[in-house]
Amino acid sequence: MKSRWFIAMTGIIAALSLGAGPASGINRTILLKQDSSIPGREGTVISVDIAAGAVEGRHTHPADVYGYVLEGTPTMERAGSPTLTLHAGEAFYIPAGVVHQGLNHSTAPVKLVVVFIAEKGKPLSVPAP
Repeated sequence: MKSRWFIAMTGIIAALSLGAGPASGINRTILLKQDSSIPGREGTVISVDIAAGAVEGRHTHPADVYGYVLEGTPTMERAGSPTLTLHAGEAFYIPAGVVHQGLNHSTAPVKLVVVFIAEKGKPLSVPAP
């Protein structure tokens, strides 16, 4: 019973810390969160599902983001870079602090896996103005 409560609360806290609240059609699931061998850092692996027509909303991360497209064709808008359309089997990188957003203009869902090596205790996502 206590373990179910802990898992449920961890999921809610994770969703809030990822900025998942306002973005409809975006589902984020923490697959692994582990202290890093780099002092003061922790690694987090997240599964991201983006429904057809959904938009994440502009945000930044206090860590570099490494991602891989499992399914679908997401579009990535990054400040200072051309808009990029990705396909299943492709990887991407977002430097820390860069304003960006993921979009799904297609009629099929998008599935991603993303990895953060972030300063321990910091939120993984911060909404951008």
